[in-house]
Amino acid sequence: MKLRRRQFLKAAIAAAFPAAACPAQALDYPTRPIRIIVGFPPGGGADLAARLVGQWLSESLGQPVVIENRPGAATSIATEMVVRAPPDGYTLLQVTVTNAINASLQQTRNFDFVRDIAPVASIMRVPNVMVVNQSLPVATVPEFIAYTKAHPGKINMASGGNGTSSHMAGELFKMMAGIDIVHVPYHGAAPAVTALLGGQVQVLFETMPATINHIKAGTLRALAVTTAGRSAALPGVPAVGQFVPGYEVSTRYGLGAPKNTPTGIIGKLNNEVYAGLIDQKVESRLAELGATARPDSSEAFGKFIAEEVNKWTKVVKFAGLTPK
Repeated sequence: MKLRRRQFLKAAIAAAFPAAACPAQALDYPTRPIRIIVGFPPGGGADLAARLVGQWLSESLGQPVVIENRPGAATSIATEMVVRAPPDGYTLLQVTVTNAINASLQQTRNFDFVRDIAPVASIMRVPNVMVVNQSLPVATVPEFIAYTKAHPGKINMASGGNGTSSHMAGELFKMMAGIDIVHVPYHGAAPAVTALLGGQVQVLFETMPATINHIKAGTLRALAVTTAGRSAALPGVPAVGQFVPGYEVSTRYGLGAPKNTPTGIIGKLNNEVYAGLIDQKVESRLAELGATARPDSSEAFGKFIAEEVNKWTKVVKFAGLTPK
């Protein structure tokens, strides 16, 4: 009897990663609904990533996976909620680059992200996109730089909040391009995009999932993607680094759990996420969002997180941002 595709994927992954095959403590997991806590409002890249993987996990594990949005304090509210949850695999954190940024930007929190959150699984990587309001009289990155230098302090840059990837991508661009623009933080990507559409701000460095539909509809103008090269989802849009050498920013999404969560449960979740990311339907949906699947072991994802913390600590200092 032939295995169904999903069963085949699980069997193949378990064979490839025998250490992650389910030990005794994971055999009965899960027996009740799982929550994924997202530190942003609905509609942004983090929320879309959580809902995509949550739907897969719900179907694969046979239990509801509930997405719970807890925005505020640049993901610190959501992170602390997970840190204080029982380490039983039923409360997970949607991990984003903002968590790595906050490791150096916020010093008054009651947790240590690297110490208190166990890496579970990497999900996907997405570029940010430098987008402007259609009324701004620029069509390229060099034109934008020239315009801002001719109008110092007159251009407003939206972000999804202090310490978010959109904020830091903009700050890095501001410093490397030598321009003077004003940061205007909003409570998440969706409100920031709305403000840009309405003309309250002129530029935004937001993730592709939150902006790609507006770009394709022509309601926002994409000047560049923030990855090192062009994106297959927007092949006609250049990379910022073509005009500002050395500039590169991307966002990685994944799942984390409270420290001391049993390794068997983490391994089971990692296997399930991995199977989802190589499923053709999920791959197609990721491509529509301009994202690239990044399945990885929990150990490799943990190493990536540590590298990101180190990278963004340097950027925070470079931008002159003050820890809170």
